[in-house]
Amino acid sequence: MDDDATIIEATADDAWSDVPESVRPPRRYPKWPFVLAGILLIIGVGIAALWPVKVPYYALSPGPVYDTADFVSVTEGTTNASGELFFLTVSLKEANLFEYLSGQLDSTVEIAPRENIRPPGVTQDQLRREALASMSQSKTDATFVALTELGYDVTLIGTGAEVIDTVPSSAADGVLQGGDVIIELDGEPIEFRSDVLDLLEGREIGDEVALVIERPIEASEEDEIEDIELVLVLGPHTDDPDRPMIGILLDNHEPIIEFPVDVEIDSQNIGGPSAGMMFTLQIMNQLTEDDITAGLRIAGTGTINRDGTVGPIGGVQQKVYGAIEAGADVVFVPADNYDAAISAAGDNIDVVRVETIDDTVEYLDALT
Repeated sequence: MDDDATIIEATADDAWSDVPESVRPPRRYPKWPFVLAGILLIIGVGIAALWPVKVPYYALSPGPVYDTADFVSVTEGTTNASGELFFLTVSLKEANLFEYLSGQLDSTVEIAPRENIRPPGVTQDQLRREALASMSQSKTDATFVALTELGYDVTLIGTGAEVIDTVPSSAADGVLQGGDVIIELDGEPIEFRSDVLDLLEGREIGDEVALVIERPIEASEEDEIEDIELVLVLGPHTDDPDRPMIGILLDNHEPIIEFPVDVEIDSQNIGGPSAGMMFTLQIMNQLTEDDITAGLRIAGTGTINRDGTVGPIGGVQQKVYGAIEAGADVVFVPADNYDAAISAAGDNIDVVRVETIDDTVEYLDALT
């Protein structure tokens, strides 16, 4: 019976073998591959058309985790640590529609309104310039704190806070200009950009702020400057209407630095101040006979102030996720970010709350 079936099947397949091809009925092909190809083509064209379209949000995701030893070089130091000191970063990207939607489904990604990251009227380039300026001050402050902690005699004198640019429709718009150097605020001398930020803490919207600035005289051929006294009224902050702001992007104006040890920190193209604490620890580790890492992979994030205090940072949850992914044993976080860090860490990493650089040193001393 099987042989008969085979013969019948073969005969059916060969039924048109002797008929000329010109008179054979047309061969029928299935339609579904063409339908599928058309759908995929339409989807591809749609994605290509919509991909460049930005939505008014930023996506914050875990960024690269860097070994501070690759960035910090101390002439008189050693790099014989058995462990590692990492600083953490956040990948910050203006989102398109697809990145916005995928971010809503990814627990490691935070979607933030654009105005929370980049105030209205502030360009991406201006935002980048201020981030690099804050990194520059962070490196200087980290070196100052590390050397001071180790008993070195250091000199760090600021010469004012230089205006990079102003925020449109703010108190400073049309009053201050790029190149102005703020040397006094409400009678208090200004050495660094951070002094301006500190003195504005606790102020209210509508408060008056008296400034003394240095401004180059345009017609001068001798690079002369003039002192100008100004009074500005603080307006609402662009990313928090309950907080006041002047509306300026700042950098340090040519500080006078005399460090007894040659410290180089190559921050490459990374911006922001949040690596300050970990840069401080790396400098100290290279100038300390004992290895302060105790053989552990230690990650951390936090700004460093010249008095040794550790300040809060943004994107702490994304940074904790990055530390976990990198296999760190412990992560240092500023006190103000501790609760958010704990919620991200779960049982995957030890989170250590720090308020000052001394807190980190005490924790590390207990490990050795």
